[in-house]
Amino acid sequence: MPGGWNDSYFLPFDHGYFAVIYDSETISEPPASMADFLAADPSQKIAIQDPRTSTPGLGLMLWIKDVYGDEWESALEALNERTLTVTPGWSESYGLFTNGEVPMVLSYTTSPAYHILVEGTERYKAAEFSEGHYMQIEVAGITTKGADNPLAEAFMTFMISPAFQSIIPQTNWMLPVAETGADLESAFTDAVPAKALLFSPEEVAENRQEWVRQWLDVMSR
Repeated sequence: MPGGWNDSYFLPFDHGYFAVIYDSETISEPPASMADFLAADPSQKIAIQDPRTSTPGLGLMLWIKDVYGDEWESALEALNERTLTVTPGWSESYGLFTNGEVPMVLSYTTSPAYHILVEGTERYKAAEFSEGHYMQIEVAGITTKGADNPLAEAFMTFMISPAFQSIIPQTNWMLPVAETGADLESAFTDAVPAKALLFSPEEVAENRQEWVRQWLDVMSR
């Protein structure tokens, strides 16, 4: 996992990267950067998720903030022009996408792997952005309140074992965080972008409320 991991309370068990997923039967020239995506034909709409209720929605907000910094308002204005709808969660917007109601959706670089390995189609693809892709890390922890559970630490150890990690790709459709003992399918190795973007937890905690307020201000215009 890019950057490694060092935390006293939480253990990562998988990770992934947010991406613009597009229908290759509708879009023949996908964007090669966030700048390209935001400047492209606004009639080619995308379905995204709300950062207040959805992890991918929050990830997109942080992704744009990371790329554009204090100049991100104009980027959000462009995103607003490209957006067909903002849904509460991932499943609603991805359903609109697979039903053909919108040619692009905010999801993960690993999303095409599902369509390739389960449905046998390469129709849906992830656009690779030159600025990099924002990373999501999913974690587990042991509660320190209540009765002591001697199995908790053993289960946490099991979560990063090859047996557990090997089923992550084709069950959670994310990337493992530890060695699995087996080679990943090319659909997953192709899903690892050249550059990973990530704010520190402290920076997100300090600024999240204000960034969401700014996002809402622009996206509700």
